[in-house]
Amino acid sequence: MNKIRISAVSYTNTKPFLYGLRHTGILQKIDLSLDNPSDCAQKLIDDVVDIGLIPVAAILSLKEWHIVSDYCIGAVGAVNSVFIFSNCDIKNVTTLQLDPESRSSNDLAKVLLKNFWKADKLMIVDDASDYAKSLHHNTAFVQIGDRTFGKKKQYPFVYDLAEEWQKFTGLPFVFAAWIANKSIANEFMAELDQSLKYGLDHRPALLKELPQRQDFDFEDYLMHKLDFELTEDKKKALYLFLEYVKGLN
Repeated sequence: MNKIRISAVSYTNTKPFLYGLRHTGILQKIDLSLDNPSDCAQKLIDDVVDIGLIPVAAILSLKEWHIVSDYCIGAVGAVNSVFIFSNCDIKNVTTLQLDPESRSSNDLAKVLLKNFWKADKLMIVDDASDYAKSLHHNTAFVQIGDRTFGKKKQYPFVYDLAEEWQKFTGLPFVFAAWIANKSIANEFMAELDQSLKYGLDHRPALLKELPQRQDFDFEDYLMHKLDFELTEDKKKALYLFLEYVKGLN
């Protein structure tokens, strides 16, 4: 039997899923690669993999797509790893530098700027040489994932994009979902979910393997800030977000 090719994000937010994949029998049935979010999405678009834990905005680039799991990378309120960092209030920002490893979070920032903050006239820069520096008072930047850990105190204005989305819509947010670019057997999808659930159930064991940081609480992040179940409200949010993304063009 050919192995199912899977790409997953390599950030801390995915470690519970990876723990489950590596500690269950499914690992013998898959070819697993770890990538940053944008590369994960591109592999699925290019049919290099069959399933990807991809940023949800990338769904719009797929000719065919299927949700293959009841789990996701999501949040109900603040997620504490997807931010706009700024030296000034968001409504006074004139330039926003995007995170080159992100797509959904960049699009989420644009959606909020246009529809929530009503500040869509600013310049968007997607190829800044050092995007994570905002030396000018009115320059802000998007940053996601592990690179944001311990960074909230470094800037006077910090916007958690999952929290801002909830203020805007009243809904949770889905950053990444398990998406296939072709039909996948129900038996495999069930086994995948069992493995992912195993990892979530064993987060206390996983936490013991993570390095300790004085400036970031991994337990709070993995047990409380992230919300991994793809609920009906999260599906509603996913489809609503895709509609807003379409409206950006």
